[in-house]
Amino acid sequence: MCGITIVTTAGRPDEYSERLAQDACEALNLQFVPRKKRSVAKMSKEYDANVIVAGKERYEYYPKGAAAPFFFHPNSAAFRLKRVDRGEMDPMIAACELMPGDSFLDCTLGIGSDSLVAAFAAGQKGKVVGIEANRNVAFIVERGMQTYDTSELPLTACMRQIQVICSEAVTYLKSLPDHSFDIVYIDPMFEEVIEESNNFETLREAGEHLALTKEWVDEAVRVAKRRVVLKAHFRSGWFNEFGFQRDVRLTSKFHYGYIIKKKAI
Repeated sequence: MCGITIVTTAGRPDEYSERLAQDACEALNLQFVPRKKRSVAKMSKEYDANVIVAGKERYEYYPKGAAAPFFFHPNSAAFRLKRVDRGEMDPMIAACELMPGDSFLDCTLGIGSDSLVAAFAAGQKGKVVGIEANRNVAFIVERGMQTYDTSELPLTACMRQIQVICSEAVTYLKSLPDHSFDIVYIDPMFEEVIEESNNFETLREAGEHLALTKEWVDEAVRVAKRRVVLKAHFRSGWFNEFGFQRDVRLTSKFHYGYIIKKKAI
């Protein structure tokens, strides 16, 4: 699905970055290619491949033709968590009606911002699983969540709590029993680009673009105990097509929709 991918180091590798490169090769069964002072763009063209760079502090992923790398960073989740911690409402938590102890399945993990917020809301007794179809993205995010160094303890705890699964959403959903998760969450790549969200442009280049289907929704409904939640562009036809009740947000270019299985007790 990702095409050919090679692993290399930063331009001036140290022992740590060389070890990171070896770890990536072993985890993903990829070929290591010495940097030899070549640019990432030159290596990508020469090998006709995506490139994972093991740097001194993090992994960076350059899909073929990408001008900028994809890498893990808590991003907007850190700001959202601070607001939630102050008692402010988060639209995703509200749409999901997430409560402490809930189980949350994120069918479209991406950079993991929504899963991080869900892990905070679900608490230590909750369970958060994120599915990512692109194995390179899944690897970068999983390792980032396990190793990212931050002094913000709630954020660190949330990152360590999330289980990352590399799989297509429908395939993974089919492997689960009925009513496996309280909430099943779906946030596909928007059909329309939201200009204000240019910080996700590298994810758009790196990730898989999977359209929502009836099979996907049907499996999500089967697996969910309480509700299935969809995040999509406000002009999306998916809400009506698949029977989601829309939560209209007049000041936002994306809306949430939900299919309720039963009211929480």
